[in-house]
Amino acid sequence: MAEPLHVLLAGGGTAGHVNPLLAVADEVRRRHPHARLTVLGTAEGLEADLVPAHGLDLRVLPRVPLPRRPSVDLLRLPGRLRDAVAAAEAAIDEGVDVVVGFGGYVSTPAYLAARRRGVPVVIHEQNARPGLANRLGARWAHAVAVTFPGTRLPGAVVTGLPLRAPVARLVEERRTDAAGRRALAARELGLDAERVTLLVTGGSLGALRINTAVAAAAADLLATGAQVLHLAGRGKADAVREAVAGVPGAERYQVREYLTEMEHALALADLVIGRAGAGTVCELAALGLPAVYVPLPIGNGEQRLNAGPVVAAGGGLLVDDASLDADWLRTHVRVLLEGPRRRGDPAPDGRGGGGCRGGR
Repeated sequence: MAEPLHVLLAGGGTAGHVNPLLAVADEVRRRHPHARLTVLGTAEGLEADLVPAHGLDLRVLPRVPLPRRPSVDLLRLPGRLRDAVAAAEAAIDEGVDVVVGFGGYVSTPAYLAARRRGVPVVIHEQNARPGLANRLGARWAHAVAVTFPGTRLPGAVVTGLPLRAPVARLVEERRTDAAGRRALAARELGLDAERVTLLVTGGSLGALRINTAVAAAAADLLATGAQVLHLAGRGKADAVREAVAGVPGAERYQVREYLTEMEHALALADLVIGRAGAGTVCELAALGLPAVYVPLPIGNGEQRLNAGPVVAAGGGLLVDDASLDADWLRTHVRVLLEGPRRRGDPAPDGRGGGGCRGGR
C-alpha cells in the first residue's frame, strides 16, 4: 500500500505568508484527506500561534534574514543558514514528497534543503514584486505560482492568491445575505450594525503611522456618526486607547490588538484603512470593499505595486506613509464616511480585481 502524500509547507513571519499557507493546507486536506502536512516556521512569527491552532504540525527553524546590504547580519548568515538548512533537511528526511514555499525567513533553507535532497519545490509568491527567498528558489522550482500578472519569476503562472477559508465563505455569504452576515458580525464584535463602520488595521504587527494618524483624527471621523474598529497590532493598543480617550463619540471607537476572526471585521466594514500587503489587497478586492491603502515604506516597494491595479480600477485610494496624517484623513476620509449609508456592498460577481482568487 502506497504511503500517504507528505507535504512540507514553508513560510511564516506575518499573516501575508501564513494565511495563504493555511489556505493551501486546507485544500490539500480536502483533496487528499490522508495526506500528512508539516509546516516549517519560526518561533517568533504569527505561525507559532496560527499553525498549531489549525491542527498542523509546526517545526521551528531559526530565522535566517537575508541582508539587503552589508551589515553584521551578513557575517552571521553562513552559520545561521547552515543550521536552518540542516533542520529543514531533518524534516524532509521524514518522507516528504514535495516542498511548497511561500517566501519569508524559513523558505530559503527549505528550498536549499529540498534541492540537496532531490525533492521537488513549488513556490507561491504573494506580492507583485517577489522577495529574495522566492527569487532564489524559483531558479530550480518545479512550479512557480504568482498572485499578480507581471510578477517576474522564471516559469511563473498567474494563479491568484488562495483566500483563507473564512474569507472565501464570507464572499459567498455577502452575496447571498449581506445584511444578515453584517448583523452577526456586529453582535460578535459588540458594535452597531446600522452605523457606517471604518476598519483600521496595520496587520498582525500593527502600523505606527496609521495608528497615530487615525487616532489624531478620531474626533473628526467620529463626528460623521460612524464607528471605528481599530486593530492596532501587538503591543500597540494602549497607546491608541490613550489617544482617543475623552474624544467626543469615543464610545464608538473600539480598539483591539488583533482579531483572530478577521472575517467579522470584514463583514461589518464599509471602509478600510490599512497596508497594502497582498493578502489585504486580495481579500478586500474579493469582497468589493473600498480602502485607503498605505504601502509599507520599507522593503522593495512591493506593497505599492500590489495595490496599483485595484486603485486604478477605482477600488481605493493610495497614500504614501509619509503623507498620512490627521489633516489628510480629515480631507479624504471624512467625506467617504459621510457618503452613502452603506459603501461595502459586494461586487456583482463577489470578486474584485488584482488577481485574487479563492482557495479552490
